[in-house]
Amino acid sequence: MSPAPPSAPTGPPMPLPVTVVGIGADGWAGLPGGSRAALREADVLIGGPRQLALLPGECTAERVTWPSPLRPAVPGLLAAHAGRRVAVLASGDPMFYGIGRTLSEVLGADASRAGALRVLPHPSSVSYACARLGWPVEDTEVVTLVGRPTELLAAALHDGRRVLVLSAGAATPAEVAALLTERGYGPSRMHVLEQLGLEQLGADGEYGPGRERHVEGFAQEWAEPAGDPLNVVAVECRRAPDAPRLGAVPGLPDTVYEHDGQLTKRHVRAATLAALAPAPGELLWDVGGGSGSIAVEWMRTHRSCRAVSVERDPARAERIGRNARALGVPGLRVVTGGAPGALAGLPVPDAVFIGGGLTVPGLLESCWDALPAGGRLVANTVTLESEALLAEWYRRLGGELVRLAVAHAVPVGGFTGWRQAMPVTQWAVTKDHPPRVPSAGVPSAGEER
Repeated sequence: MSPAPPSAPTGPPMPLPVTVVGIGADGWAGLPGGSRAALREADVLIGGPRQLALLPGECTAERVTWPSPLRPAVPGLLAAHAGRRVAVLASGDPMFYGIGRTLSEVLGADASRAGALRVLPHPSSVSYACARLGWPVEDTEVVTLVGRPTELLAAALHDGRRVLVLSAGAATPAEVAALLTERGYGPSRMHVLEQLGLEQLGADGEYGPGRERHVEGFAQEWAEPAGDPLNVVAVECRRAPDAPRLGAVPGLPDTVYEHDGQLTKRHVRAATLAALAPAPGELLWDVGGGSGSIAVEWMRTHRSCRAVSVERDPARAERIGRNARALGVPGLRVVTGGAPGALAGLPVPDAVFIGGGLTVPGLLESCWDALPAGGRLVANTVTLESEALLAEWYRRLGGELVRLAVAHAVPVGGFTGWRQAMPVTQWAVTKDHPPRVPSAGVPSAGEER
């Protein structure tokens, strides 16, 4: 008698993957075979009302509309349908400002590689728009205003650049035109591309409902009525002759800031940002924000840079917010309160800038203690008392202690001379790991640190 075959291993079944299917304005007709099969085979279909309405009756799964707000509901919704074949509908490419990112974060960073998440992309609206306009995708800046303030666009405005704006709805084109005009880019040409992916013209050669539509004009003259909510705005940036030119590196003109005199001036600001050395994704504490110029220009270096500006004066705190919105970084967080007390509960910084209040008891200690290993601290001062404090910290911890002196050419009678600004003492240091052992005393001449 032959032995019985070994029994199959027992244990909990492997969870079924969540499949995300990108779909365009052309709906079912524009889907490849693999995407259609995934939707036919699903037990549950999750999406927005517009996306679900694009599917034919042969997709017989239970249809579930996303609740609002969406992000907090995702874990519970997936848990409620555990063990079923779930397909999620997304507009265009799910991993480009889409639901694919949210699902990846909820299911874990390795979800796709582990088989828990399967993504079937569709051409994005960016790909369609660039194809229609003949713009190379890699040379086109993309700004999304879906769930975000219009002021974000201001940071992307540079003369001669091409920018694609992902619209939040039918009102976005007019809002974009107003912002461009206000920021000195009224001569920019705008293209509004609606229902990308549908047929552009009917058999009669005319545009009509349910077809792609392309409207264009200049921002300062924009008077088009609100059209289809499914649109992308393309901008060919042109700066008006009298508009300030804002470069891509720190050191913007002082005149672009609203301030009451509490402003890190342009040349010192550029040197300060160089010492802070922002990198993508990093967080800055700007302590004693004044006008917020350091935090604003930190965030302008990369769209993923974050900053918290701490300012005890309520009027200045409000002014920081206005400067941030005017210069394209409305995400700057402003905390009204005095440091070090106002620092409690803030997220761990990658860098700290102290622009005021150095002599407040415990301020430097609190900022230093908050930094992780490898974090940077930069402090500026113009007073002898604060300079003495920085010299003592420099003696203990090292780093770099410099004096920044700037002079401007000014008229002197019929001639030209130099007017010296107050020199700024700057201490910049990186937190060692393990901590550096303080020296026993002041080093003698010639002793190296």
